[in-house]
Amino acid sequence: MPTFASFDGLRLNYTVWEGDGAHHPVLLQHGFAADTNANWISTGVVAALRAAGLTVISLDARGHGRSEKPHDEAAYTGDSMARDVSALLDELALDEVSLVGYSMGAIIALAATASASDKRIRRLATGGVGSGIVDFGGVDLRVVKPAEIASALLAEDPSTVPPSGVPFRLLADATGGDRQALAAVALASQEGRLELSSIGVPTLVLAGDQDLLAAEPERLAAAIAGARLVRIPGDHMTAVMAPAFSEALVAFLTAPQPR
Repeated sequence: MPTFASFDGLRLNYTVWEGDGAHHPVLLQHGFAADTNANWISTGVVAALRAAGLTVISLDARGHGRSEKPHDEAAYTGDSMARDVSALLDELALDEVSLVGYSMGAIIALAATASASDKRIRRLATGGVGSGIVDFGGVDLRVVKPAEIASALLAEDPSTVPPSGVPFRLLADATGGDRQALAAVALASQEGRLELSSIGVPTLVLAGDQDLLAAEPERLAAAIAGARLVRIPGDHMTAVMAPAFSEALVAFLTAPQPR
């Protein structure tokens, strides 16, 4: 698997599947404690995009997958993950790309697109997030707090993990994640506001109808000019596996680009 040095020298892993060149390449950014395989390959998303002829690129975020995993919280602060996206576009010499993010990856994708921080992003699709983005600029703190996630990851005895942190601990263990690095990622997340009104590219908001972390997705869609909302059956872990998720994504990414 190829790697590259990001803006601060951290080596990150990515994968490229070549398509027919008829559409913008698609860059996928996975969710917290997941990786390319767990979020995109095993769920059938990569297969669906490739069947549509799209060139697909997937980035393992810092602290995840096959990318380097510092245990220092400082490695994950600020806009580091959004800057990683731009660094990969530099590495691949891409002028235009569609960006798709799920959960943590959606937050990264929104940050990379907001305020036109990277004008090479021509379409944006998010999944697994809702009004938490509008109210907190990231994870919905009404559902789970970063400290609870970190506590769940660092607990020596899994039976002591708080209920809100159980899904994250289970996913980290299932993917073989570095729990210390993931705890640092969680603790580095900051409450803030994203300039959603500055996003001017076609945007698709996908949200599971039972996903607590994507509650009130209509509020997120309303905050982005022209964004379209599609509800998918499932919760935070299963919505991305639903055929309707990939179908909506393919239709959006292959539609003619508005002028």
